[in-house]
Amino acid sequence: MFAVLHKARKSLTALAATAGLIALAACQPIQTAGGGGPSIDPRAPVAVALLVPGGSGQATDALVARSVENAARLAISDLGDVRIDLRVYSTAGQPAQAAALAQRAVDEGARIILGPVFAQEANAAGLAVAARGVNVLSLSNNPDIAGGNVFVLGNTFESTANRLADYAARQGKRRIMIVHEQNTVGEIGRTTIERAVSRSGATVVGTGSYAFSQTDIVQAIPGIAAAARSAGADAVFFTADTAGALPLVTQLLMENGIPPATTQYIGLTRWDIPQATLGLPGVQGGWFALPDPVLNERFQARYAAAFGEPPHITAAPAYDGIAAIGALIKAGRSDALSRAALTQGAGFVGVGGIFRLRGDGTNERGLAVAQIRNNQVVVIDPAPKSFGGAGF
Repeated sequence: MFAVLHKARKSLTALAATAGLIALAACQPIQTAGGGGPSIDPRAPVAVALLVPGGSGQATDALVARSVENAARLAISDLGDVRIDLRVYSTAGQPAQAAALAQRAVDEGARIILGPVFAQEANAAGLAVAARGVNVLSLSNNPDIAGGNVFVLGNTFESTANRLADYAARQGKRRIMIVHEQNTVGEIGRTTIERAVSRSGATVVGTGSYAFSQTDIVQAIPGIAAAARSAGADAVFFTADTAGALPLVTQLLMENGIPPATTQYIGLTRWDIPQATLGLPGVQGGWFALPDPVLNERFQARYAAAFGEPPHITAAPAYDGIAAIGALIKAGRSDALSRAALTQGAGFVGVGGIFRLRGDGTNERGLAVAQIRNNQVVVIDPAPKSFGGAGF
């Protein structure tokens, strides 16, 4: 989720004026092992700070905070001999509080920070501890905050777009029309798809957009359909999600002579949530990407059995963060939490499959490609089990 679309990775001027960040200049960096991370003793418990949005008074924040902590503790229980001292800090969803608590956590011995969830908080926390040599594994999927000591663990548009564009090109779908909303998320999605299509060797033959209202969509679709026909598009790549315009856009495009039976529909977002979406005529035959279904369903079942409720969507990256930290500590190196170690090319295995952190702070995930057939999800290209290259 793009919880907060914010591009102030290095320029939170208002936050920089707070006493907490002013005091940062007086802090001494903790002992580091080189490569952008603190030195650890892998034979002793390693302190990990978990920043959650609890304490805001909002029920949704409380749910997220509970789910994230539960998932982190579930991951710790799966680590065997690796010992993690998890220390939970509630930020109330406030960037200034996240910054202050990140500093406090490092003062109290944290060697790495997992969280926060929201982009502005993660940005603030990363700035607050950058000079201390401590890395932040944010649960956000917003690439705007990635870089320096901040990594994002949430599944990004880039990972999804690359996976689907590569698969489409291999299937002979090389003339792609992009259809997107005229809003921030839609524009980001369009740009990401353009890059992914170019990278795959296919071609973007046109773009179509619509303002985010039912009336505007109805007015825009005939022109978009005409442009797709004129350009000879053999696939349409949508940025819309199931909670927004996707049901209407796909239905109208089909009715205007661009049916999914002849022009492949591709989605940048999950098309199987909520399940009722699977029954829509316009999405039948459509492709989308999702985490490894077997591993993800296993996690969902384990979490529900342990905690009596389904996990929030942010639970999975929280588990993955602990899994990555634990795998690195298990290697027995003092520089286990350095930038070089975190960005190892082999990556890690999480609850949705393989993933690895990139040098620019973003991530790459090994996703499956699925198709909706007869109101059901069918995996047509399984999630990879390993990364073929040496990394980034």
